[in-house]
Amino acid sequence: MRAGFAGTPEFAARALAALHQSGHVIPVVLTQPDRPSGRGLAISASPVKRFALTYALPTLQPARLRDPDVLAKLRRTDLDVLVVAAYGLILPQAVLDWPRYGCLNIHASLLPRWRGAAPVARAIEAGDTVTGSTIMQMDAGLDTGPIIARRELPIGPRETAGSLHDRLASVGARLIVETLATLERDGRLASIPQPDQGVTYAAKIERSDRIVAWTATADEVDRKVRALSPAPGAVAAWGETPVRIVEAEPLPGGETALGAGVGEVIALVRDGIDVRCGAHTALRLRRLQPAGGRVMSASAFAAGRGVAVGARFEPGIA
Repeated sequence: MRAGFAGTPEFAARALAALHQSGHVIPVVLTQPDRPSGRGLAISASPVKRFALTYALPTLQPARLRDPDVLAKLRRTDLDVLVVAAYGLILPQAVLDWPRYGCLNIHASLLPRWRGAAPVARAIEAGDTVTGSTIMQMDAGLDTGPIIARRELPIGPRETAGSLHDRLASVGARLIVETLATLERDGRLASIPQPDQGVTYAAKIERSDRIVAWTATADEVDRKVRALSPAPGAVAAWGETPVRIVEAEPLPGGETALGAGVGEVIALVRDGIDVRCGAHTALRLRRLQPAGGRVMSASAFAAGRGVAVGARFEPGIA
């Protein structure tokens, strides 16, 4: 099949690689313009662009898809289908109507749960035990199109967004290859409308989402840490210093936290710093990264910063 592709991050690059390896002709790859990244803010290409360049796939990086010149250029390319994965630009109706069989989206959740920009992080943050990948026929709404295929994936009890992202990327890549094989064989794809029940929205992660509120329970703080790991990270404060919580774990029971204020250090142990959270729960900080510093064990942080029982971590700084 002549399968175009639109995507930007590593999640999308996995799907592009799977399509390429399965032998589909890829006449065009759309990805976002190169942008500054890293501490030095050097201009860098997206993972999708890097893959496309490696295999000499024709690549376009329009800033807007509504530009008439861009639309005219796209429509001169004959496509059976456009596969979309974490592209980052809204597809206007003219693009949705461009390929012969329309546009298929790979979404990292079991739609209609977690429509939107951050389904992996929001699933972990909410304490979901199951997620998955969905192949959806795209329409003009936000992840509202009919469902073509879904595959469930359990969320591990200590899962981070990083590990879940990688597993979902692999599942989504396999699922789109299977879907295109069905389309090529049958000339059509069966689909079902998304139900009205169970709709949730996975809002984009904002700076304020990174702030650790110690009034939350230890389980809730732990889920936030894992939902934002490895990036952008959950942030608390030690004095005036922002501190990213790289790894933490709720402590069983809450009796050790009785009498302490939220955010207060209640124990210094060999493998971490125990901090009182809401509802008399406690969280063990295992690895931390002070602003401008390296990732270190919480015990090394405590030794270097003079952390003592009774001292207090504050909420993060937005």
